[in-house]
Amino acid sequence: MPEEIIRTLSAGPVRYGYRVLPYDRSGGAVPRTEPTLILGGALQGMFGWPQMDDHLGPATDVVTADLPGMGGADPLPPGPSADLLRRAVLGIADDLGAPRLNIFGFSYGTAIAFGFAQRHPDRVARLALGGVPVHIDAEQAACWERARRQLAVGDRDQFAATAADALMCLDPERPVHRRELARRYVRRSFLHALTHSPHAADSLHRALADRPDFTGGLAGVPALVFAGEHDTVTSPARQREFAATIEGSRFLTIGESDHWVVLERAEEVASLVTGFFTGREPAAGAPAGAVAPGASGAAVLPRQHRAPAGRT
Repeated sequence: MPEEIIRTLSAGPVRYGYRVLPYDRSGGAVPRTEPTLILGGALQGMFGWPQMDDHLGPATDVVTADLPGMGGADPLPPGPSADLLRRAVLGIADDLGAPRLNIFGFSYGTAIAFGFAQRHPDRVARLALGGVPVHIDAEQAACWERARRQLAVGDRDQFAATAADALMCLDPERPVHRRELARRYVRRSFLHALTHSPHAADSLHRALADRPDFTGGLAGVPALVFAGEHDTVTSPARQREFAATIEGSRFLTIGESDHWVVLERAEEVASLVTGFFTGREPAAGAPAGAVAPGASGAAVLPRQHRAPAGRT
């Protein structure tokens, strides 16, 4: 397999970077789909997606990024950041020389991916969104405010515990695959980022304080939206309502998982997204508008279609 390539770009005065795992074109082989850009949570940088490399690498160029405010990129400047982040994504597409990209956004990254697709639908071949934080209720907001206060006074251990728990379903009556393993991993990830990244605290402050805009709908871009069946950040029903604003989109839930479905069902998510981007229908997917908003009709990926659990 070809060596990965890392490039540094800038959006105005802000430097950021992206990584490409090139498709193996030896012998005249041709990728099966457009280059695929992966945009994750506030602390998920360019080296955090090995399962996507494994699944997408045999099909296309895999692109991951340290966008402004993430990983090794420069911190975000004061003020609203949505436009800057969209310009950064456009910069990656232009630098790749790619007329169109597949884009997979997860959690915090869904707002960037969705906003980019709204403004540049001609540059997006397909759009996959997972764990969309489209609605934060009062209980969640209070928990995040508590986490922000803990971070502000320098209590990193307590912040990591509060933030990790806020992102997970801890109800023992609702089964979540590899829950405790994912919980420990998320806590360690927060602590590691706060210790080793000079602006991780600022990035987390923004991620906790920002209320991204998921309104306005979208047309002309094939889209898949998926949620863990026990997502407590935004319920699958709310995420399905959002998916219905995207013309022709598909929606499904993945069983025995919560907001951290990309950890708890890593191989399954990678297989699902790869299948969608390479033209296969998502297993058990249903048109997002097939059930009236708020109805309990979201398709749940059935047990017999599940791939083996992946690494975290």
